[in-house]
Amino acid sequence: MTEFLINNMAPIIFASMVLFLLVGFPVAFALAANGIFFGLIGIELGLLGPQLFQALPDRIFGIMNNDTLLAIPFFTFMGLILERSGMAEDLLDTIGQLFGPLRGGLAFAVIFVGALLAATTGVVAASVISMGLISLPIMLRYGYDTKLATGVIAASGTLAQILPPSLVLIIMADQLGKSVGDMYQGAFIPAIALTCLYVGYVILIAIFKPSWVPALPREARTLHGMKLFMRALTTMVPPLFLIFLVLGTIFMGIATPTEGGAMGATGALIMALARQRLSLTLLKQAMESTAKLTTFVIFILVGARVFSLTFYGVDGHRWVEHLLTGLPGGEVGFLIVVNVLVFLLAFFLDFFELSFIVVPLLGPVAQALGIDLIWFGILLAVNMQTSFMHPPFGFALFFLRSVAPASVKTTDIYWGAIPFVCIQVIMVGLLIAFPQLVTFGLDKAVKVDLDSVEIEVPSSGYGGGGVYGSPEGAQDGQPKPGAAATDAILDMLKESKQK
Repeated sequence: MTEFLINNMAPIIFASMVLFLLVGFPVAFALAANGIFFGLIGIELGLLGPQLFQALPDRIFGIMNNDTLLAIPFFTFMGLILERSGMAEDLLDTIGQLFGPLRGGLAFAVIFVGALLAATTGVVAASVISMGLISLPIMLRYGYDTKLATGVIAASGTLAQILPPSLVLIIMADQLGKSVGDMYQGAFIPAIALTCLYVGYVILIAIFKPSWVPALPREARTLHGMKLFMRALTTMVPPLFLIFLVLGTIFMGIATPTEGGAMGATGALIMALARQRLSLTLLKQAMESTAKLTTFVIFILVGARVFSLTFYGVDGHRWVEHLLTGLPGGEVGFLIVVNVLVFLLAFFLDFFELSFIVVPLLGPVAQALGIDLIWFGILLAVNMQTSFMHPPFGFALFFLRSVAPASVKTTDIYWGAIPFVCIQVIMVGLLIAFPQLVTFGLDKAVKVDLDSVEIEVPSSGYGGGGVYGSPEGAQDGQPKPGAAATDAILDMLKESKQK
């Protein structure tokens, strides 16, 4: 039994952690408990040294000192303030009037507003609940198919998962050791492409099932002409300016993601104040919710660090690497298996749990296979987005169920989500087939030709006598200062390159 434990400690730890999660034990405590318990067993069996846990305080304080994670409370606070300031209601009303004459106009409005809310709030719950409260009764009143209406609302709300400033991209960047700015920049085109796929699906429904998506009747379109134009201008310019203030400054390198989040939070307060909707009650609710979510994330991250300390200590990362690199098909086989695994795990785990548990194990394997980690992280983020739409545990479906009228059946919400889950899976396939959707516009790695490198070493004049290098190293029969040192360094670089 002892020999079996020693030879199979890594898979036993992983299986135990999965078992804890499946029985509903809190994620942070399941990770930490498994890490400490199996760490003590490993020390008892002689697999690990007693000094293992001496590294734990440094790992935990490393989390607290991580400036990147400061972006999480900033963006969460910004989203909560905007959601409670009535921005979603104004946007849905205005854009609904703009698209009203078209078949599927309300569905187009929901998708467009969902994208705008995702780019400003970054919170799935806020987007789904706001649109569910405001647009779902209107869509049902004017004859929209129940399944389509609920599916569009839930799917549009999940755009906050992939469209910057997404919280999952911040965590993904931290876990993969990459820049949040690069992760945001790489996710922008896939997010827009996914939004266009949603729009394309509604267009197909309008063509083949026009009765499902009727246009708004004339009496429901109360704004026309210049009045509609001014309403659209005053409603849409502030959130678009806020998007530029946050994402534009990050993409241009003017601000870090943390600084962009701070500016976004300040801009959200100014917008709420301008709408005369900022109050102490709203401020207190937003701060409490932000503190809860941030604490939740940090506790999971602490638990993940405790778990990974033991898991890596017993060479669990090598076990995972050997397991996945040995798959048939090489890089393509790895990508297919990983995406199927993440898709299935998303039935039971949300994106926080997947990011903290699965991604740290997959990242080193992807890097060993030569896969770009920015592209890999965004690919997983799009896949994890389905965790909000999977029946029966999708959180977006639960959020919508909590605000939907009693006449809407839960089965209608589930069936309405399935086509959009399929669209998200198609987007995963597109990213695998066309990685340029992510890598386009990212900074390319600079290749240096060592043969062309010239190094000039300043010389003090000592020790140079008697050494004449090449003809270029001499001038008027005198040695060039530092010529011998330069040649020696160049020779070393060339030898290193040849090795």
